[in-house]
Amino acid sequence: MTTRRETLLMLAALATQNLPFAGSAQAEGFIDSPSLAAQIAAGKLPPLDQRLPAKPRVIDVAAMGREPGRHGGTLRVLMGDQRDIRMMTIYGYTRLVVYDDKLELVPDLLEAVEVERGRVFTLRLRPGHRWSDGHPFTAEDFRYWWEDVANNKRLSPGGPPQALVIADEKATFEVIDPLTVRFSWSKPNPVFLPALAGAQPLYIAMPAHYLRQFHHRYAEKEALAQKVREVRVKDWGALHERFSRQYRPENPDLPTLDPWRNTTPIPAEQFIFTRNPYYHRIDENGRQLPYIDAVTMTIGTASLIPAKTAAGESDLQARYLRFDNYTFLKEASKRMNFDVRLWKRAEGAYFALMPNFNAVDPAWRALNHDLRWRRALSLSINRKDVNRVIFFGLAKESGNTALPESPLHDRELADMWMKHDVAEANRLLDDVGLSKRDAEGIRLFPDGRRLEFNIETAGASTEETDILDLLKEDFRAIGLKMHPRSSQLDVFRRRILAGQTVMSVWTGMDNALVAAEMEPDALAPTSSSQFNWPRWGQFYESGGREGEAPDLQAANELVQLYIAWRQSATHDERRVIWQRMLRINAEQLFSIGVVNATLQPVVVSRNLRNVPEKGLYSFEPGAFFGRSLPDTFWFANAPAAK
Repeated sequence: MTTRRETLLMLAALATQNLPFAGSAQAEGFIDSPSLAAQIAAGKLPPLDQRLPAKPRVIDVAAMGREPGRHGGTLRVLMGDQRDIRMMTIYGYTRLVVYDDKLELVPDLLEAVEVERGRVFTLRLRPGHRWSDGHPFTAEDFRYWWEDVANNKRLSPGGPPQALVIADEKATFEVIDPLTVRFSWSKPNPVFLPALAGAQPLYIAMPAHYLRQFHHRYAEKEALAQKVREVRVKDWGALHERFSRQYRPENPDLPTLDPWRNTTPIPAEQFIFTRNPYYHRIDENGRQLPYIDAVTMTIGTASLIPAKTAAGESDLQARYLRFDNYTFLKEASKRMNFDVRLWKRAEGAYFALMPNFNAVDPAWRALNHDLRWRRALSLSINRKDVNRVIFFGLAKESGNTALPESPLHDRELADMWMKHDVAEANRLLDDVGLSKRDAEGIRLFPDGRRLEFNIETAGASTEETDILDLLKEDFRAIGLKMHPRSSQLDVFRRRILAGQTVMSVWTGMDNALVAAEMEPDALAPTSSSQFNWPRWGQFYESGGREGEAPDLQAANELVQLYIAWRQSATHDERRVIWQRMLRINAEQLFSIGVVNATLQPVVVSRNLRNVPEKGLYSFEPGAFFGRSLPDTFWFANAPAAK
């Protein structure tokens, strides 16, 4: 039976089949960027009607409450690391399917998606769609990835990505025709489409026409060996890996489907991205997107980016800016040509305590396992003070759970065990058996040791340190002595995995804008990188070969619910599973959230249009600026077309 979600996907695809500007017969309705006129006149580039798909994706800019724009201009952004080149892929948010403003999955690069029984996915491409170099985007690009990359032992020694393996069953891949491919399983696969829509997406197609020259199955043996020597890599596999990176577009020659393409080889202090002349989106007036012709990404010292932004060196900046930069930036905006907006961050908690359920010390391990201890810690925290002192009262005092903007939000869960109640916290600790205190008023373990412990941090921000200073006083009021301890991130991670920490600080759920179709892996022990139960997560991800099996009933229930979600076939099944997992996490306080919905400064040039005044800032599912469609941003001072 077709589900409501599957029907919506198909309807969204069908809607694109009745577009006002579909097909070359209506070429006079299309509007090209003046920046490409010289290349067209010289015969280096076809006219726009020959570059667009027969059925482009139309973005109705006015219907979004924004103003249709015009072409031109160069957007300047600042980054602190050459690896940040991936931000262009994230911001561009061009995917086979994408999340829309209602967190529904809709076709983007694809013309249509058809889903049968949650396990058979037929992907239909747009006729006439081309890579940035003009070569057709076809089923061959999917076949190449599946046969020659995902199932090649040198390039993918572990086999296809996990999103394509359900209960140890690999996908069955078929080419139906030059513009249609199908992935199918004998059981439902709810992970597949969300993985394609991710901020760091699952890539299941590659430009085969370009990459064959680096693959031993296709390239002439001596020519390939010569390339390996020239690039100074180990073998053809390393060569292919280097030149095929799509998420981090370091190879200027690699064709792309994104709105802008990189033109600068690494290393560089500035990367220049130019418009993709074959991009598949247009606005309601037939103007090809993106509106902006070029983007420059200047690499510098991360700590200097707030100052450089204040000096007017960026047109759109959020990365490397913190809330404590806001006052400084707001003051600078009075004399510079930019505004400072505040978007809401979309983590489950900006700051959360992570009790280490796998701590080596048996006394601390047992204490972290005791729900009364975790509840006492939560009740002792004066969240109102944290919000007022650190965030000027602009954040939300809440547990680590779904935000109000999520269809899965439950106010009861957000408030559970969050009220400041020192008397109840003290009662719970007495009930645990920690009623004895020393002369200083610090509680004692039954073996006589003081309840004195470190909370480990990666030293990510001054805000984190300031919050810990406030919590130190809160904990002292219930007879606990806490010391913040900072270390480098790699040391921090290693100590947690080894069980050498009692408790740490991190953000809560990376994505609290959750919907039933999104994978609930953050709510169960599924990864060794989860700081509250790293050994349990390691046990799951290694199939029981490493780590430890969970020894708490509620944690085991979460694992079983997660497995059930991965086997689910309908939206309703997934919603029920999500709701149960969120409730267990709130009741059990496996992580102790302090505040969420904190604010992210976003600096926007006053010449830049269509950047939302308010937005949700997150990696997943928002791709930071991505779901706001930066290809529809435009410069009011760009020269008008003649």
